[in-house]
Amino acid sequence: MHWPPPIVTREIEPDQGPVLITIEYQVLPENRAAFLSVMEKLARERKRDGASAGGLFEDAAQPGRFMETFLVDSWLEHLRQHQRVTNADRSQEENVLRLVQGTPRVTHLVAASPEVATAKKP
Repeated sequence: MHWPPPIVTREIEPDQGPVLITIEYQVLPENRAAFLSVMEKLARERKRDGASAGGLFEDAAQPGRFMETFLVDSWLEHLRQHQRVTNADRSQEENVLRLVQGTPRVTHLVAASPEVATAKKP
């Protein structure tokens, strides 16, 4: 496994979703063009691996702050993404890491559902 397992504070049902994954990057101005080029290639890999929608956004108030987003149909599908990272994926992600400052911040957001909340009540 290349990606670390997601950190969770509660049990998430395998079919729960969709799941929105966000990854925040800080990029130096001199790396901006190269970063955008590498991220374009990474976006194609994300879609190939099951991401249905997503994009790369730049903070209008904080130079060099970028947010990558992508949706996956279910929690189980996202966990499968963690298990099937290819060498090509790993190479692209290493290219990204060479262009950013610090460690990217990853967030997993699972679609809120009233059924899940009531199913957990005693």
